[in-house]
Amino acid sequence: MNKLNTSSSELDLDGPNIEDYLPSGSIQEPHGELRLRDLLDISPTLAEAAGAIVDDSFTRCFKSNPPEPWNWNIYLFPLWCLGVVVRYMILFPLRVMVLILGWIVFLSCYFPVHFLLTGQEKLRKRLERGLVELICSFFVASWTGVVKYHGPRPSMRPKQVFVANHTSMIDFIVLEQMTAFAVIMQKHPGWVGLLQSTILESLGCIWFNRSEAKDREIVARKLREHVHGADNNPLLIFPEGTCVNNHYTVMFKKGAFELGCTVCPIAIKYNKIFVDAFWNSRKQSFTTHLLQLMTSWAVVCDVWYLEPQNLKPGETAIEFAERVRDIISVRAGLKKVPWDGYLKYSRPSPKHRERKQQSFAESILRRLEEK
Repeated sequence: MNKLNTSSSELDLDGPNIEDYLPSGSIQEPHGELRLRDLLDISPTLAEAAGAIVDDSFTRCFKSNPPEPWNWNIYLFPLWCLGVVVRYMILFPLRVMVLILGWIVFLSCYFPVHFLLTGQEKLRKRLERGLVELICSFFVASWTGVVKYHGPRPSMRPKQVFVANHTSMIDFIVLEQMTAFAVIMQKHPGWVGLLQSTILESLGCIWFNRSEAKDREIVARKLREHVHGADNNPLLIFPEGTCVNNHYTVMFKKGAFELGCTVCPIAIKYNKIFVDAFWNSRKQSFTTHLLQLMTSWAVVCDVWYLEPQNLKPGETAIEFAERVRDIISVRAGLKKVPWDGYLKYSRPSPKHRERKQQSFAESILRRLEEK
């Protein structure tokens, strides 16, 4: 309590005086001294702003936490310099060579299989699945990936869909090296988009564009068609719809839970001891993200294939999605937050900002009139 009193007294002494910013004569002396804190106390808008600054759980979902520096003295700094030399001058060239070798092996096998076995669909699909798993394994090897899988490996069955929390596009690669999933993913530009429209298209993957409203109807129809196909690859969906920093889970989209099929949760947890696997697509390209992983010591990850879940009697799709999110969050040790991840791509509307500004202005004017 003494600390609170001390803080209050400090505020009284250090707080800015609004008289310094108003024209002389605008405030009558008999009414007493008007301080800025008088305005703050009666402003609900300022209270909301203060609350957002203190606990902005939305922004924290998409922040990369930089590692704490450890090379802070004369004993550790030479070791850090040695580590930089090893990672960039030895490990990185070796990893590039591994990735190039992987692409040479993959492309020399994939195109003959894809174009010469057009009359043997089952054999062609099986070989293509194996080749995609192979190139994904080369990608994981190029990061010195240490991935531990828990639970039974996914199998091809109709009327089932796999859902996982989403940290980076490498989630797909980590899962794909074990099982050739058909994934629902945002359409990307550049070399990633080229792979999407060629190689990954053969797995039955479904692409969409967030800016296209018509894509939602098309994707929903393709989802229903895919999950009912007995020979289709297992369907993988990241229902958060965006990359989250592996500390939190945002709200799951209900589309994956309205298909009337079994939902198989997958929990992914990255160990940040060597590198942060979170991909902040607004700050870096996926190529830069891959280079960051390839110049680290290793990518350490745990993957849990959890017990399949079905819609309970009387349960809505939203409740089903929240129940599955609970299961994934508990297993991976993630915190749940009540936010829609798509808000990351939108800004407050001008009307909303104007209403807040008007409310704040009216509260200021009322206080001035009272004085």
